[in-house]
Amino acid sequence: MKRTILASICALGMLTLVGCASDHIISTNDGRLIESQTKPEIDEDTGMIMYEDQDGRVNQIPQSDVKEIKER
Repeated sequence: MKRTILASICALGMLTLVGCASDHIISTNDGRLIESQTKPEIDEDTGMIMYEDQDGRVNQIPQSDVKEIKER
C-alpha cells in the first residue's frame, strides 16, 4: 500500500516537472539565457522579439540583442 502511494506521488511529481518545461531558449549577445513558454515572435514594425516568460508575462527584447533562439 505504501509503495503504491509513493509510486503515485513520484509519477505525479514527474508529470508536473514535464509540464513546466519551456519550449524555447533565447540566447543574448551578453550571455544571458532566457526561457520562453511560447515561440518567440518578431514584430517587424518595432524590431522587437516578443516572448512569454515562465510567469506568463509577455516581454520584449530588441532583435539586435538576440544571438540565437533554440527550440527545446
